[in-house]
Amino acid sequence: MKKLLIYGTAIFTVLIIMAFANAKAQGEPRPVHVYTNGKTTVKAYEWEGLNYYLSRKNDTTYVVNFWATWCVPCVEELPNFEKLNEKYKGEKVKVILVSLDMPKMAENRLLPFMERKKLQSKVILMRDPDQNTWLPKVNPDWSGAIPATVIYSKGKRKFYERSFTYEELENELINFK
Repeated sequence: MKKLLIYGTAIFTVLIIMAFANAKAQGEPRPVHVYTNGKTTVKAYEWEGLNYYLSRKNDTTYVVNFWATWCVPCVEELPNFEKLNEKYKGEKVKVILVSLDMPKMAENRLLPFMERKKLQSKVILMRDPDQNTWLPKVNPDWSGAIPATVIYSKGKRKFYERSFTYEELENELINFK
């Protein structure tokens, strides 16, 4: 009976470890909401979900752009991120566009915008209203102005509170590769 209990406990422990490892391997965090119009979908996250995209530890370079549909300079530079995404899609480069649109604008403004602009980069919606808490976690010097971008890879990280031309953006990316 004692051996059976020890054996059962060992199997249970192994199953728990495997379940945890599998959950970690599956990657993406669970969104707090998913917006869709049938053709286009965007997942919404609070800080914990966003932090996943800002703190990956692998051999990929991440370009994370904060923007909104109502921000003229943001919309003007989006094609530069899309071009970067297209050019480097076969390499270990991941472009993530973090929309700071209000959640109530997701279905009527953000999703149609994504369709109209044919965005191919990963788009997520930040749905954490406590900017005073999460902005300094992205970067302590961030005033909250957009566009803003974080580029990071292998322990190197840089924050930019500005717009980019394609050439400027690609040059910054090259510094990380």
